[in-house]
Amino acid sequence: MHIDWNTLLCALGLAFVIESVPYVLFAERMRPVLRSLSDQPPAVLRAMGLAAMCVGVLVVWLARRALS
Repeated sequence: MHIDWNTLLCALGLAFVIESVPYVLFAERMRPVLRSLSDQPPAVLRAMGLAAMCVGVLVVWLARRALS
């Protein structure tokens, strides 16, 4: 399997940029949001993580399909 390191590193950098947007734009709201997330049971956090993962896979699939 060939790994395109340039694409992988670009995707990782973009993930960091996207993940940091809420902290930059809504810094004063992040503490209550994170506090409410920490109060959620593990099953809810797993479901949210699984949903986010599925959306991410769908976006990548759609983007690769559209660009090929």
